[in-house]
Amino acid sequence: MKITDLSITLHRWEVPPTTYRDSFGGGSTDVGVVTIQTNEDVRGHAFLGSASAGAEQFAAQVLRRLKPLVVGRNPLDIGAIWLDLWRTNRNVDTRSICAVDVALWDIAGKVANLPIHRLLGTYRESAPAYASSAVMSRLQDYVDEALRFREAGWKAYKIHPPCNPQKDVEVCKAVREAVGDSMALMLDSMWSYGYEDAVRVGRAIQDLGYYWYEDPLEEDDLYGYTKLRPQLHIPILATEHLPGGLYAYTEWIRQQATDMLRGDVALKGGITPMIKIAHLAEAFRMKCEIHHGGNSLNNVANLHLTMAMPNCEYFEVLQPDAAQKHGLVSDISVDSEGLVHAPTAPGLGYEIDWDLIERNKVAELR
Repeated sequence: MKITDLSITLHRWEVPPTTYRDSFGGGSTDVGVVTIQTNEDVRGHAFLGSASAGAEQFAAQVLRRLKPLVVGRNPLDIGAIWLDLWRTNRNVDTRSICAVDVALWDIAGKVANLPIHRLLGTYRESAPAYASSAVMSRLQDYVDEALRFREAGWKAYKIHPPCNPQKDVEVCKAVREAVGDSMALMLDSMWSYGYEDAVRVGRAIQDLGYYWYEDPLEEDDLYGYTKLRPQLHIPILATEHLPGGLYAYTEWIRQQATDMLRGDVALKGGITPMIKIAHLAEAFRMKCEIHHGGNSLNNVANLHLTMAMPNCEYFEVLQPDAAQKHGLVSDISVDSEGLVHAPTAPGLGYEIDWDLIERNKVAELR
């Protein structure tokens, strides 16, 4: 089997306005469907781009730098191909590398007639989800949202706060008072604090029984994290945007700068490096929590990883759904017990909405 072509179908997505650390949306963006074609008529697919970063930022990288590295090769040589893709990372974004890697895994699953998590080594058939908030303008909005998800059967809720230490603690207190001990609560401070504020906020939320404390300091502040972790009893979750991908985790583990590792297919360059990161964490008895993937097929890839990782506890569902889910006939759903379930169809196992793609088609790129 050989790869004969790689193409990108750009289509328009109308995205509602949303705020996390920065505002985005409120207009249209172009999302790409990456298709890898083989001489045996097996196709692999991935999505390129997200609500906050359109595919036009990455398409030229995929076609000019990555396509020549894959055409003519056996698509099942994923390990060798990924290493060649990664060697371009000084000039190519990890999201571009991710799209090619995910499409290759989609092919591998279809050839084997198995969902990808079976190829990775299935650990479980379901996992608990947590609702991950946007940044909201009113304290009460967080309370109302947490209660709404609790009523829907979800067992966990994560706060993206206003990124002001005092206000952030007030939000965390209000949500804890509202839900009591009925939900696991997490705080993702989105790299907003200096060391001193990180200590103060961390001590406040550990007294509130929060489950983890995510990204309080800048993503590359290894020195700050090595100082911060001994001051707190709440588990710290860092390394989401750690520069250097797979190969940057060594010092964070060696210096005990974080309690858990973090990543996703888009930020680390695909399924291939993320399963390696998960195994690395497992060797040190550490959890490796998966970040949302930025688009629907990346989140499906993350779901396969979650089902193959004994050291990943939760599946992140970023809110609002309308700014995250697009392009599939049926997207990932959370059941009445707050669980997501393992895909059962071959490859990625979720059907692309080709009618929607065709209606909103902008260009076909090769």
